[in-house]
Amino acid sequence: MTLQDAFAATLVDEWARNGVTEAVVAPGSRSTPLAVALAADGRLRLHVILDERSAAFFALGLGLASGRPAVLLTTSGTAAAELHAAVVEAHQAKVALIACTADRPPDLHHVGAPQTVEQDNLFAGAVRWAHTPGMAGEADLRSWRSVAARAVAEATANPTGPGPVHLNLAFREPLAGTPDRTVAGRRGGAPWHIRAPAPAPPPANVVAALAGAGAQGVIVAGAGAGDPGALHRLAGALGWPLLADPRSGCRVPGPATVAAADAILRSEDFSSRYRPDVVVRLGAPWASRVVGEWLAGLDVAQYLVDPYGAWLDPGRSATTLVAADPTLFATAVADAGPVPAQADWATRWATAEASAQEAFTTTLATRGLTEPAVARTVVGTLPAGATLFVSSSMPVRDVEWYGAPRTGLRVLSNRGANGIDGVVSSALGAAVATGGHTVLLVGDLAFLHDTNALLIPRGTGNGVDATIVVVDNDGGGIFSFLPQATALSEARFERLLGTPHGLDLCAVARAHGVRADPVTTVDEVAAAVACPPDGVKVVVARTPDRRANAALHDELHRAVTAAVRQ
Repeated sequence: MTLQDAFAATLVDEWARNGVTEAVVAPGSRSTPLAVALAADGRLRLHVILDERSAAFFALGLGLASGRPAVLLTTSGTAAAELHAAVVEAHQAKVALIACTADRPPDLHHVGAPQTVEQDNLFAGAVRWAHTPGMAGEADLRSWRSVAARAVAEATANPTGPGPVHLNLAFREPLAGTPDRTVAGRRGGAPWHIRAPAPAPPPANVVAALAGAGAQGVIVAGAGAGDPGALHRLAGALGWPLLADPRSGCRVPGPATVAAADAILRSEDFSSRYRPDVVVRLGAPWASRVVGEWLAGLDVAQYLVDPYGAWLDPGRSATTLVAADPTLFATAVADAGPVPAQADWATRWATAEASAQEAFTTTLATRGLTEPAVARTVVGTLPAGATLFVSSSMPVRDVEWYGAPRTGLRVLSNRGANGIDGVVSSALGAAVATGGHTVLLVGDLAFLHDTNALLIPRGTGNGVDATIVVVDNDGGGIFSFLPQATALSEARFERLLGTPHGLDLCAVARAHGVRADPVTTVDEVAAAVACPPDGVKVVVARTPDRRANAALHDELHRAVTAAVRQ
């Protein structure tokens, strides 16, 4: 056994002591010492995934669903660079991740050694902590456990919020040793370090201002908004509507819930007549541009509440940034006995919400298999306790715009950087982490971006159960909603933005050894997602052409505008 084998085994032991339970390895030679240590330990469930980018997004999905960092290991060179997109997403979405890149020893740098690139600070600006400990030596034995424990602490409890850390680990040949000893740890299996930040309480002056206002306000909840029960209690105490993003967990049936905010606020009549005096925003921004622009256009007091003081304000409209735990904030204001708004304020919003939901149901009933209908059906059909992973681009918007309130559904998405790469891998990671009924709703281009993820069930060695619903409109559907759709000629638009792929997506899935079936009706979509997944299955819903889809969205918006005017 070499010193570097003992170093690798010590890292793994300390991670296990710190509650890490998952490890994702993309095969490679230089990373052998740590890969062997991970396999030999047995306390971390090991997933071996061929493609580095898929491995990285799979690890991201594990962390997103579980709240615990997965160890992610890759070999040196461009393999390490393949992790960058997932590290960026983890950074911006505040997902804990321990990214370990194997490296050549210092004497092999700058001399033309293969698979050798500059890996120090490879992910600069996108990690909570980066460290290159150098070659394992006798003089630094005491630091090994500290490095491993700090990686967990920085990934899970950094003052700026959870996120990725990067350990760049140099290993020298021979690489195939035996990790049969570790440096002694703390007694009783305790972690070497822990960081336990206290949740930030809300400022008393902000609580008093909101409780005593008696104003007509709105609460806007996005992902990470805090405990849904606390937010609904706050909405009831203030007499305000709660505009609930599906990822917030607050989109449940209730007198305050407003799910159709995007469609309702497209009505100039409604948005001009029912302008709030104050806004409380908790969690990440909605995907909806309409909601974002409406907030940006309000010249009123807007309180932006974030536990880490993050400046989540693309429209630059917040007047007060409140660095406080959202649940504690909501509870404190509700407990202060606030003066509620006039009773008809919340009633008007509730009436608009009911009218919008009825308009969606009526309009979609006669349109067959469409993108809004697929999203609404998937949200409404999944059984209680299920997890819905939604791709960026149009699926997350269709779920946000048309998904009706319901209980018992967890909605996840890669909305840190809002990219469409790695979505299938992340969803499969989330499915493994939850171990329950998981469905991914994804567009055709995002699906094609990540087809290597379909190899994950074969390589990981652990069961993966998920249903993947692919909305196939033969190209980039979201671009049909942008000015480019009319500003460019049809031929140029199709070549540059529409990008039709012309592929049989069922055949693509089957070529990867995954079951796949087409569906042609809304009822078939409902049946496909209602059944608990057994392994990974792809369901392809071929929808009308992209222009017809854009026209249907416009029709739905007009129907809601007419309904809320009555």
